[in-house]
Amino acid sequence: MDIEVKTLAGGSAGTVSLPEETFGLEPRADILHRVVRWQLAKRQQGTHKTMTRGEINSTGKKMYRQKGTGRARHSDKKAPQFRGGSKAHGPKPRSHAIDLPKKVRLLGLKHALSAKAKAQGLIVIEDAKVEAVKTKALREQFKGLGLANALIIDGTVDAGFAKAARNIPMVDVLPVAGLNVYDIMRRDTLVLTRSALDGIEARLAGKSAAAAETAAEGAN
Repeated sequence: MDIEVKTLAGGSAGTVSLPEETFGLEPRADILHRVVRWQLAKRQQGTHKTMTRGEINSTGKKMYRQKGTGRARHSDKKAPQFRGGSKAHGPKPRSHAIDLPKKVRLLGLKHALSAKAKAQGLIVIEDAKVEAVKTKALREQFKGLGLANALIIDGTVDAGFAKAARNIPMVDVLPVAGLNVYDIMRRDTLVLTRSALDGIEARLAGKSAAAAETAAEGAN
């Protein structure tokens, strides 16, 4: 799959061939859903907490005598039905993370890249560098490329480019190491530099080799 390479100024910088095994797959919504769900569950803090009867600072004295009042039998005021009481079966700190095989995570990344390529939402640029760190100038360049809602991936993010882009709404800049399915799918356009393409190929090749080695060890 060949795609034109552009410059930030909107000019042409030749073409580049994208590997079919990474950018030419038929996207599967079920795999993308599993990976995104895994990502979002993993980032949940899980710090919600309610107090039990034993954790509430209150008197343990019996509210009133057991018999003769015509009212229900109660102990102290820490019971859940009273104001200031505990919470019955309330949440406790825990991890919301779920397991997902490495092969599925790897496949999800490939399907996300293929989904952008199939939907004409993939742009390749020569590099992501600016001479002057000016947000206004970079916004005009993005406008010329038709980028209003985009994720920009570079091999090594240029500090000046990242600083100029961080004030532009709905534009994210990440290195190849931070490439993930959720950020790819939440933006309309995926922008890759030449160095990012090399980095993605190396990253996926490394993960594939590690997965194959793990599978071989399991078979033995």
